[in-house]
Amino acid sequence: MLDETTTPLAPREDVAPAPADAPAPSPSPRTTVWLPRLLVVGLVLAAVNLRPAITSLGALLEDVRVGLHMSGSVAGVLTSVPALCFAVFGITAPRLARRFGPGAVVCAGMVAITAGLLIRPFTNSTAAFLAASALALMGIAVSNVLMPVIVKRYFPDRVGTMTGLYSMSLSAGTAVAAAATVPMTAALGGSWRLGLGLWAVVAAVAVLPWAALLVRDRRSAAATADAGRRPEPEQVAAPAPRIARSRTAWALGCFFGLQATGAYITMGWMPQIFRDAGVSAGTAGLLLAVTMVMGVPLAFVIPRLATRMKNQGPIVIALGACGLTGYAGLFLAPAAGAWVWAVLLGVSNCAFPLALTMIGMRARTGAGVVRLSAFAQSTGYLISIPGPLLVGVLYQHSGGWELPIMLMGGLMVPQIILGVVAGRDRTIEDEC
Repeated sequence: MLDETTTPLAPREDVAPAPADAPAPSPSPRTTVWLPRLLVVGLVLAAVNLRPAITSLGALLEDVRVGLHMSGSVAGVLTSVPALCFAVFGITAPRLARRFGPGAVVCAGMVAITAGLLIRPFTNSTAAFLAASALALMGIAVSNVLMPVIVKRYFPDRVGTMTGLYSMSLSAGTAVAAAATVPMTAALGGSWRLGLGLWAVVAAVAVLPWAALLVRDRRSAAATADAGRRPEPEQVAAPAPRIARSRTAWALGCFFGLQATGAYITMGWMPQIFRDAGVSAGTAGLLLAVTMVMGVPLAFVIPRLATRMKNQGPIVIALGACGLTGYAGLFLAPAAGAWVWAVLLGVSNCAFPLALTMIGMRARTGAGVVRLSAFAQSTGYLISIPGPLLVGVLYQHSGGWELPIMLMGGLMVPQIILGVVAGRDRTIEDEC
């Protein structure tokens, strides 16, 4: 499996070299060629499947609610389940990765996503639908946490490029699922069950490269045991730092939470803001699509830029300035400059791939990255839960969007401050 006994794809700088008398690993040329390619394919396919379970359901939520006789309050709770599952299940990823290896856990995560997406459309009760959704979200949660770990461990000299690649794939999967689910459902005869179930096929494809990697690593481990060799010194993980003692970890977790809050608010409420301003429903949907699509190219560019800088504070400030300008535009002239505000908020939402990149940069060791990723993402998703709900409450009680937009803009200020702190050139090992 892809655990601490797996030969890295590139040398690591945070460990001592092997002694001269240690037996040298001897991977075959064929393995050396196909293993990196298989890992890249696995990363891309896994990333593509980290959001369709959520955005495909959002597109058909009303049909699901009617079909399962689901109350409006339960449907509202359903929209908050993803962030809660990400926080609760994501924190288990470090222990699972230590026990089975990160690659094995990601493979299991893809299987869980496939099973959840396959089961939930064909249930006949709300409870079963929620349980199947939770199964898929559990797989997403652990895979969310371990993607930066896989990149750090197997591509230590290409963290920015690989983070950008899977961030771009994640954004593309999110946008395609949101845009294509309804047309695909119509093409399949209008059955929301088939429309949702089709995404299980996409998830099943993502299982294949990770399963192949598991088979390869089991054979490699068996060959190593038969030869009587012990793992190389550079293949043994360093002790994990005590993450709660790190100011950088707390700053990164809160930064992650605030950017997630802004993203969920944007995805959930921006179309309604435009519609209340006089924009047609179709145009409001296109504006949201523009906001989401902005993340596809920028998710590849920003991580590569971030890894070339010792301090990522300037990028945080630039993204925050776009967000503040976009919210100011929504407050002052939502309809007149709608397309501009949509673009600016789409740029601002690219704080997500930046946060993922900083997770890989703020720890020196594989053990540190897995702890930091779990801590930052679990903390962040917990922070993000009340944001969209609070916006809805303010909108309902104030009768307009002035107070909610002021809240959105106000949250951008601490996001910038915490992002600057998290972007400083230091690691959690230095602070722990």
